[in-house]
Amino acid sequence: MWYGILAFVVTVVGLCSICGNFVVIWVFMNTKALRSPANTLVVSLAVSDFIMMTCMFPPLVLNCYWGTWIFGPLFCEVYAFIGNTVGCASIGNMIFITFDRYNVIVKGVSGKPLSQKNATLQVLFVWICSIMWCVFPFFGWNRYVPEGNMTACGTDYLTEDEFSRSYLYIYSVWVYIGPLALIIYCYLHIVSAVATHEKQMRDQAKKMGVKSLRTEEAKKTSAECRLAKVALTTVSLWFMAWTPYLIINWAGMFYPSVVSPLFSIWGSVFAKSNAVYNPIVYAISHPKYRAALYKKLPCLACSTESADEGSATNSATTTTAEKYESA
Repeated sequence: MWYGILAFVVTVVGLCSICGNFVVIWVFMNTKALRSPANTLVVSLAVSDFIMMTCMFPPLVLNCYWGTWIFGPLFCEVYAFIGNTVGCASIGNMIFITFDRYNVIVKGVSGKPLSQKNATLQVLFVWICSIMWCVFPFFGWNRYVPEGNMTACGTDYLTEDEFSRSYLYIYSVWVYIGPLALIIYCYLHIVSAVATHEKQMRDQAKKMGVKSLRTEEAKKTSAECRLAKVALTTVSLWFMAWTPYLIINWAGMFYPSVVSPLFSIWGSVFAKSNAVYNPIVYAISHPKYRAALYKKLPCLACSTESADEGSATNSATTTTAEKYESA
């Protein structure tokens, strides 16, 4: 029963992720207005998530049908290497996207704008570091083995060898603790900067003797509230996706008796499901992306054309607030 349920869930998650990330890549690459340096990072994130589920979910579903790993030890290592690499690349892209938002919103005009050259270098840095980090298990620093109910492969967290465990210690800091701390730090300062901006607008409106400097449309939801929701959603979904897998890895090292096959495989699937969240958080929340999506694929659009056109004709003050949200 559990093999069938796992196969069904992975199929749904895999198809949604592949279709969602493909649409993100296609729309961003075929819309001139979206070819900005910052969006290069978004496309790189979508590519990493697209590769993850394209390579991960078909073998997993076939293994669920047979009830074990059927592709041999070499493909097990390749499978785990690809999953690890694109997972690290996805997290790396998220970090640089967060840095760009921090630079635009917190530093403002004093910050150095992201150029296309720097964005390309950041993408190359993310992918090179991810590949280099995930190659180590091939050379004896930990190893790639079947995990969970033997339908997927990953790092060996059940080993008792301290040298192999040291890889997982550093791995935890590299792909979880460090990125999480950086993302939370940046978003706290982003929300703080927007809150300060909102207060200045209210004070200015009071001096001018008006209720608000915003248009009636923009009054409904302040930029502060909208950005706070985006920040909370981003950190929460990322935290929810990867925390179970981290717990499983550390439990496997120190309390292996509590790590059952069913418990560990669902943690792995939950981490992979982050590839579904990213297109929603990083692309669908993008105003220009919504406008482009409406033109190219109206059936998938999440806003009306009139709403997007209306947002483009707001006052300068409203445009600034939207810049905070979209950034």
